[in-house]
Amino acid sequence: MDPWPIKIATPGRICLFGDHQDYLGLPVIACAIDRYMHLEARPNDFGVFRIDMPDIAGHRVVTLDDHFEQLKPGDFFGSGLRFLRRKKILPEQGYDLRIHSDIPINAGTSSSSALMVAWLHFLLSSIPNAPEPTAETLAEWAYQAEVIEHQAPGGKMDQYTIALGDIVMIETNKTLDYQYLPSKINGLVLAESGIPKSTIGVLGDLSGKAKTAITMVKQSVPDFDLASTKRDQIATLEKQIPQSERSYFKAAILNHNITEEAYQLMNIQNTDLAALGVKMYEHHEVLRDLLGLTVPKIDAMIDAAMNAGAYGAKIVGSGGGGSIVAIAPSGKENDIIEAIKSKQAQAAYTVSVGPGSRILV
Repeated sequence: MDPWPIKIATPGRICLFGDHQDYLGLPVIACAIDRYMHLEARPNDFGVFRIDMPDIAGHRVVTLDDHFEQLKPGDFFGSGLRFLRRKKILPEQGYDLRIHSDIPINAGTSSSSALMVAWLHFLLSSIPNAPEPTAETLAEWAYQAEVIEHQAPGGKMDQYTIALGDIVMIETNKTLDYQYLPSKINGLVLAESGIPKSTIGVLGDLSGKAKTAITMVKQSVPDFDLASTKRDQIATLEKQIPQSERSYFKAAILNHNITEEAYQLMNIQNTDLAALGVKMYEHHEVLRDLLGLTVPKIDAMIDAAMNAGAYGAKIVGSGGGGSIVAIAPSGKENDIIEAIKSKQAQAAYTVSVGPGSRILV
């Protein structure tokens, strides 16, 4: 008999296009990858959740009746239970849980959101009066539990991509407005810099500056609409804001335009990967040069990938560290991996697009 009768596999994710766009209500294109948060559970007779996290040598005991009125930052176990309690979905049975993962931690691939989605998936699967944990329910509820409960500056991309799986374009200004893209992207290489990313600080800072710049433009141009603005309008519109704010405004428009152009390439099955790689690197240049999100090691890894023949490459995650992703031509994956490793990358390996969070049977 299996000692862990409940098993859930929840993927990490890569943002392909649209970094720093979801908090502006603009679309993003992201994919789930075949790196997983594994949650295993079995009932116990103690009336508590006993949670072991061997990857970080962590252990947690959570009582079933804890209301978590004072929620600590980053407490996804508490925020998930508090969110469900508000919906009158209450656990009745204690469980032993083991959570382990091969998603790199603090590297821009959303290990924290994978934990949130996996935890909610488990709770909805184990509480008798809970609704079915569909991908859409997990997507929206994980966003609510992680971002809204914590009043965090992030958007919907992480939770939606992880719950829905595959390659998705997400309209972040609407609830459950998304489209699966038919694009077949092979040759994805993920490389970890080993430098921890900075999420909350970077997101809060850039979000505030971009929104301030947009507000300034709207005050002078009342019919301004960020989502319909094209790159050839930047020079005229940016005159409405101080020089110090212009890079954030320009980045918002350029990144949105690039995402729209990538969508056209990816909304067909036989995507031109060379053309897509050009768009990916163009996106990276905006993140590097206008938003200042890279560090020298990330720059060196990107340059190495491109010099080794990658179609394109970009930083992954909120910035200040984290990982990179590259699109490798068929047969060039190992050359690109070795080139990246030569720049002291912590790890580099191929990844594939995968399904969303699922119960294993």
